[in-house]
Amino acid sequence: MKSLPKREDFFKPVLKAVYELGGSGRNDEINNKVIELLQLPTDLLEIQHSETQTKFEYEMAWVRTMLKNQGYLENSTRGIWSIKADHNVNLNFTVSSKEEKQIAKEISDSENWKDELIKTITEELSPNAFERLVKRLLREKGFIQVEVTGRSGDGGIDGRGVATINGILSFHIIFQCKRYKGKVISKEIRDFRGAMVGRTDKGLFITTGQFTRDAVLEASRDGAPAIDLMDGEKLAEKLKELGLGVQVEIKEKVNVNRNWFKNFENG
Repeated sequence: MKSLPKREDFFKPVLKAVYELGGSGRNDEINNKVIELLQLPTDLLEIQHSETQTKFEYEMAWVRTMLKNQGYLENSTRGIWSIKADHNVNLNFTVSSKEEKQIAKEISDSENWKDELIKTITEELSPNAFERLVKRLLREKGFIQVEVTGRSGDGGIDGRGVATINGILSFHIIFQCKRYKGKVISKEIRDFRGAMVGRTDKGLFITTGQFTRDAVLEASRDGAPAIDLMDGEKLAEKLKELGLGVQVEIKEKVNVNRNWFKNFENG
């Protein structure tokens, strides 16, 4: 396969993916299921579209938005997509050029701030400042005893902390953070795992860049201690969620209800 399938060829696989996930799923879950269904090769999945998004991820966002507009999918404020119509329905609808532009603008508006945020972090923050940012982020998410170690020759371990669940359960975390625009490969995941084994309950790898497909698979490889991954897009989303360096402006939209005024004609 030399290129990604056409957009219209993704419609049914996306709906089928959501259906097989039990009727709902997050972006990454849907994407992974589509990759599995279509057996898409790694080289196509790693073609870049922007700082934080691959071409495949962009196409998936476009298709999900189109299916939402057509009434086949709906999504919650928490980013969960769910089936609104049977995935076997007729999908032979046409997409107007106006609709294409609207969807492209919608996706662009939702992604541009992420690119700006990651660019700010990678180009304007020092490695030490980035580690302190990660420390603040983890604290805001409920971690305690968070400390940045950053010792050279320590297998890439940049810090540690304790994650708590409902104030009852807790487990120790070792994290590594990479502030760069490149991709983290599977070897870096293996090296990090080698450094954390026997020293912690869990590993967390944070990067402003992205993880290769092989790195993602390595992080969750059967029989090996699992490592949680946070790429640039997830990092941006968490900073937005916590209001750390990201301000969300809500614009007021006012609509005039003409039918409401007509009621006075019947008085």
